[in-house]
Amino acid sequence: MKRNYFARLGVVAGTALSLALTHSAVAQSVDKLLDKLVSKGVLTVQEANDLKQESDEGFNQAFQVKTGMPDWVTGYKLGGDFRGRFEQNAADDNAYVLRNRYRYRLRFGAVVSMTDHFEVGFRLSSGNPQTNPGGTLVGGQPITANQDMNSLESRKFIWIDAAYAKWTPINSGDWTVSTTIGKMDNPFQLSNMVWDYDIDPEGLAIQAAHNFSDRHTLKANGAFFVLDELNQPNASTPTLYDPSHDPYVLGGQLVFESKWTPKFETALGAAGFVVGHKDSLSATLQPFYNSGNTRNGTGFLVYDYTPVIGTASATYKLDSFPGYSGAFPIKVAGEFMHNPGAPQNNNGYRVGLTLGKAATKRQWEISYRFQELQPDAWFDAMVDDDNGAYYATGNPQLVGTGKLNGWFGGTNVKGNLVQATYMFTDFLNFTFTYYWNDLIINAPGQSSSASHLMADLNWKF
Repeated sequence: MKRNYFARLGVVAGTALSLALTHSAVAQSVDKLLDKLVSKGVLTVQEANDLKQESDEGFNQAFQVKTGMPDWVTGYKLGGDFRGRFEQNAADDNAYVLRNRYRYRLRFGAVVSMTDHFEVGFRLSSGNPQTNPGGTLVGGQPITANQDMNSLESRKFIWIDAAYAKWTPINSGDWTVSTTIGKMDNPFQLSNMVWDYDIDPEGLAIQAAHNFSDRHTLKANGAFFVLDELNQPNASTPTLYDPSHDPYVLGGQLVFESKWTPKFETALGAAGFVVGHKDSLSATLQPFYNSGNTRNGTGFLVYDYTPVIGTASATYKLDSFPGYSGAFPIKVAGEFMHNPGAPQNNNGYRVGLTLGKAATKRQWEISYRFQELQPDAWFDAMVDDDNGAYYATGNPQLVGTGKLNGWFGGTNVKGNLVQATYMFTDFLNFTFTYYWNDLIINAPGQSSSASHLMADLNWKF
């Protein structure tokens, strides 16, 4: 028995050494193999656990030798993507000139796993520069990593897109708890009616999940995000705001996910947010890219932003569908938002249908949604910048922004979105996106109807 045990250990350890550079993936494969041997009665549970421990030690030793990493680093992963885009903004108003742009996005990063359940990651990205109202460069635009092809082939900027540390002190079969600090991917499971998908917020997040069974999971997300750090009074407006009132966002969310059958699953969620010290947010201080909120003549927000949000979705999977590889999902989803901090124009909602899911080669996805996001339903700087319309001169929602007219995303927009994606390979896809919208509050007697088209080729690596 002992000889067989050591023989099996030798096979596992030898495999581990030969594949050390794919440490995490191979370790998972070995675990699955050992679990299979237990289920077949080849190994006892204790023998499998002993083999897992010793094989993990072999992986770690081989990984350190191959990479030169210190012994507290247990693995790393490199990755990124490149996207090429043609983009067009159009509007019915004759004052707006059709705008065509060629753009690209490059992102590259690394995630390092460490002992004691720690993780550190970073991501670099392209992106157009952004300045504050005084003309000072403050970084890359927060709601897009797109870089315009312009300025006679000038060299472009690379920015910090994400930089974070994560600790997962609990990761058992039933419970998972983690906390993240830094500039991170958004922890909330919400649409871009609430958070633009390109925003990587800065601050502290806590996430937890409890599996009641293999069918039902409750997730909880909480976060404190910093919006700005003011430091000293603005010399031109020294009495209009308190420089000790640094603005922030505080939020929480619960999501209950259920897999009722292998074919049918649902998700229900509730969330709430508070924009703290909104009295320090002004178009004369911060570089607002979106529009829509009600502001006073000096650019400060008039109302509070304390929205409550409800979400719901249901997905059913067909066994097959013509022209699609694998089980075919059909998903319906909705989202509703109400901001009690504003007396009117304080609601937002969206409903949508998605056919298919573009995940692997020869899979595709088509979706449609209708959305109405009233001017003061939520802080306009956070929402989808691609979902916009044309503001003609005299629009009351441009008061205090310093903008005369133009095509802007943000709140105060209602309309439609159609999106389609096809996976040519596991790493290459094509996505077509088309918005057509109107403003909710418009300039008197003016048209705001506008469209936004994007055609993307995406490579991931």
